[in-house]
Parts: sequence; structure tokens; C-alpha cells
Amino acid sequence: MQFWWVNHKQTYKQEVGNGYIWSPKTLSNGRKNHFYETMRRVLPGDIVFSYASGQIRQVGVITRPAASSPRPVEFGTTGQQWDDNGWMVPVDWHTLPTPFVPKDNLAALTPLLPEKYSPFSAETGRGNQGAYLAGVSEGLGRYVFGSQPGTWGQDFLKLARGSGDDDGALRILDDAISQTIQEDVALSQTERQAQVQARRGQGKFRTNVEAIETGCRISGITDPRHLTASHIKPWRVCETGTERIDGHNGFLLCPNIDHLFDRGYISFSDEGTVLVAAQIDRTQLALLGCQEGQQVDGRPFTEQQKAYLAYHRANVLLPD
Repeated sequence: MQFWWVNHKQTYKQEVGNGYIWSPKTLSNGRKNHFYETMRRVLPGDIVFSYASGQIRQVGVITRPAASSPRPVEFGTTGQQWDDNGWMVPVDWHTLPTPFVPKDNLAALTPLLPEKYSPFSAETGRGNQGAYLAGVSEGLGRYVFGSQPGTWGQDFLKLARGSGDDDGALRILDDAISQTIQEDVALSQTERQAQVQARRGQGKFRTNVEAIETGCRISGITDPRHLTASHIKPWRVCETGTERIDGHNGFLLCPNIDHLFDRGYISFSDEGTVLVAAQIDRTQLALLGCQEGQQVDGRPFTEQQKAYLAYHRANVLLPD
């Protein structure tokens, strides 16, 4: 379990109200930003404190690793300078019984703040300009929880430890994209149906994948009843309907391998070697039927699959 601090600033209501945190992938000039890169380091069960208007009023449990996502429509005109291509992390938000005011606790917080990339300034008593999501110490997290009445903080930590993996706000985003496709009069009914069904690995997309793939690349299972047609470049960020139903943009995977691949715990090299994110325990990985460095089953990847895999390695596989 790790602890994080997010400076909401302009989008507090949208992010807390809809159960997520969101950032662009880069600055407006295309350069990387540390506080955006941290979005890819959160894991299910981590805890994030929401700082807005001088207070921490919300604390959340991360329910899924970051996923590529367009800029939320509910932002409206807020943050129009941000790139539309970003990271979304679903969060299960909870209201603190007593709002925590960092400025009133500077003496205690100062030694607990990170020396580099701190989200909060002990000198000014305000959130640091330009800081979005920053890692903070367990000591800081427990100090905030200790400020709450009774056993609230202890109970919340137990809740976080028992939390599982859930798409949360990403499901709502996918629903909105599906609705947009359904309302697109430029598409035929057959085209709309194919793109929407592809979201769940069904319909034309699955048929197209089955024309290329014969079984799970890791387990070797070939019975279609036990296989999921899994997108390589996620459905929600496909730029065209063609990408959404392209058979080369998919693998047939058994459910446990689909989970690992979809969440970015594993990916594949162009040569078919299994790549593994540092965030997953290798013992647990082995129990799930996968080994780091193993060679995948089946024929070599097509050139089109390799192109989609380049996206997966850059935007889905969790960074070291």
C-alpha cells in the first residue's frame, strides 16, 4: 500500500463526484511531467488524499491502475489547454469526518513531506504550483488518519486493504463512448453494432481475432468457451472504428492472462517474449500461470499486431 496526495485545484467536483483522478499525459509543449508520470505508478489498494481549497476533505482508495483516457467531458471549458490524451485512475472516494487543514499542521507535516516533488509547501502553507499527483510517506498518511475521530482512520485502512480491482469510472466512460457510437448517423446499424460489441470482445471483433489467433498465447487453451477476445490497444482509445474491430488488434486469452494484459502487469515483445511490470509479485504471477521471459505460444506476431503492441508497451504496461 502506498499513499498519494492529489492537488485538484480546478477539477475537484468533477473528479470526486465521478470517482476518478485524471491528468494529461504530457505538458502542453509535449514534455513529460513528473506529477503526470506518477499516475501510472498507483495500484489497487493505494490511498490518495484530495487537497482542494486549503483542505483535505476526501480520501480515496485506488481501484485500478491508470488507463489511457480522453479528457473527461464533464471538465467542460476547464483545462482546455490540456491535451485530450490522458490518464484516468478510478478512485472510491470517501468524505473525512473532519476536514484536515494542512496549513494548521505545518510543524507536524513539514518533516513528513517529501524533499523532492512535494505537493505542498511548508513555506507558503499552500499546494505547490504545478503539482498534481505526488507520492507521500506512510507517516503523513497515518498522521491525517490520526486526526479523525475514534477508529475512523483504522477502519478506512482495513477497507483499503480489503479492496479489489474494479474499473469504476472507466465503465461510465466506456458507456458514454458506446452511446456516442450508437448515435453516430454516419455509421450503418451494422457498423454501430460491431463497434459496440467489440467493447466486450464480442461480435465482428471476436470473429476477426479468431481468424488470426488459435488459442491463448500463454496457457495454450484453445476451447473458445474459456477464451476472451482482448484488445491490444484498448477499445476506449481506438481512434477509428476500424481499429476497434481489427482482428490484428487482439489476442485470445484465458481470463487470468486477459486480466494481467489488460491491467498492464504484462506485455509482449515483438519477438514474443513475456514482459513483466515490476509492480506484480513474481510468485503471484506464477500462480496465475505466467513467467517472466517465457516465449508465447503460436505463430509469430503479424506486423499489424506489433504496431498495436508498441502502443500497449508504451501506454498500458506499467512502468518500472
